[in-house]
Amino acid sequence: MTGSNHTAGKPYGPRITVEVPLLRVGAGLSDYQGLNRFVDSLRKPQGLHMTLLHVGILDELGEDIAAWTKGLSPPEKTLPEIASWLTELPVLQGFLGKSDKLIPLGGGRLMGLEVDVPQEVHDYQALLVQGLHILLDDLGLDNVDDFILSSPALGYKTPRWLPHIAVGKARTRHEPEMEIAPVAIEFGDSQIRNRAALPLP
Repeated sequence: MTGSNHTAGKPYGPRITVEVPLLRVGAGLSDYQGLNRFVDSLRKPQGLHMTLLHVGILDELGEDIAAWTKGLSPPEKTLPEIASWLTELPVLQGFLGKSDKLIPLGGGRLMGLEVDVPQEVHDYQALLVQGLHILLDDLGLDNVDDFILSSPALGYKTPRWLPHIAVGKARTRHEPEMEIAPVAIEFGDSQIRNRAALPLP
């Protein structure tokens, strides 16, 4: 029995993401609660966010990198580097977006607001992916694009980023996209989810 606290290949540890917190939908709570008409078990508005970069569970990412580099880049070398890169990222200032559409997410299990965001948000998100690319390259990975799309920890399904906020469960597995009355959506400054879990450099 080892001292590790994960069971039979289950990922362990908190998920790390770079995200912006949702501050307000439309005129406030009643506008958000109106989405109840379209989804099951609407999530509480506190804690809702839009993910800009999903880094995943660090121990899992460290294992993915070690496997990809055939052990040449072990977690004890790569994870402090990744943590240090994350903590040095510039902060994206809060901004306003808007939404007029609910879309199926996660293979149709969830529904989310598709959010129209300012160009600087797309630029910042592209900067994150480019920075991750350079970091992985520096850590000794080859074919970085292939790694990013195949790493279970990073969890990318497509190279194209779609700004969205998951708001609740889909009523059926085949819910279509749904038009809604346009709402303004206010976001706060970017932050690292579970930042306290990052290893110290």
